[in-house]
Amino acid sequence: MKKEIIQNLTKDFEDYSQTTENKIEFWFARDLQHLLGYTEWRNFQKVIFKSKTACEITNNKISDHFVDVNKMVPLGSGSEREIEDIMLTRYACYLIAQNGDPKKESIAFAQNYFAMQTRKFELIEQRIKDWERLNARQKLTLSEKDLSELIYEKTGNDRNFGLIRSKGDQALFGRSTKDMKAKLGIPNNRALADYLPTITIKAKDFATEITVFNTKEKDLRNERSISAEHITNNRSVRKILLDRGIQPENLPPEEDIKKLERRVNSESKKIGKNPKKLN
Repeated sequence: MKKEIIQNLTKDFEDYSQTTENKIEFWFARDLQHLLGYTEWRNFQKVIFKSKTACEITNNKISDHFVDVNKMVPLGSGSEREIEDIMLTRYACYLIAQNGDPKKESIAFAQNYFAMQTRKFELIEQRIKDWERLNARQKLTLSEKDLSELIYEKTGNDRNFGLIRSKGDQALFGRSTKDMKAKLGIPNNRALADYLPTITIKAKDFATEITVFNTKEKDLRNERSISAEHITNNRSVRKILLDRGIQPENLPPEEDIKKLERRVNSESKKIGKNPKKLN
């Protein structure tokens, strides 16, 4: 496909895109019909029907991507009449394009255009998930540092922190730190939290924060009392998770947090290389 055709089609598809009050981009089906080269609305409706079926098969709600609307269109006499139309999300447009004939340039373009835009959304979504996990891990590191320093201040022994944290893991997961590492295939020389999903990292952080707070408030001064506090807090957090149908010990491990951090930092550095400039 020639560069000029791609440029023109890109402009056409972007010119017809609209945005809801909630900043959701959409296209009207009547406009997409024109963009894809369908002359008859009834023929295009058949393609939409197939696309709705495909949407349902992928476990997506049809109503989230295909919204029936009525709108007024001008007539040659200066009057208006009401017609049926459908608001389509990017994903809906992608499904419709996939049901078209790729031999037609406009449909071949649309298949790739909407596929790339949908993929872009997925990449953004994954990037945010990675960012949230990194931030959760950093937050847990700070909370555990506060607890470690507090334990040393109260007990005079820096080895008590490891013991207390291990007891907390036993209360949260129903098994020891060592058993959890073996279950998840984590090297013995690495921290358990480096491989946990975001929800579990946040659970550990929440319990740790409570332990720090109550150790200060209750003026706990020995390993036994601080351990009891930390065990109680982790058991309470575990109960919340179980009540919501989440078994922390059965969640699969995620990417090594160090690898994730290197990848995210590498992507950030690439942004600064040869950035587009305003003329």
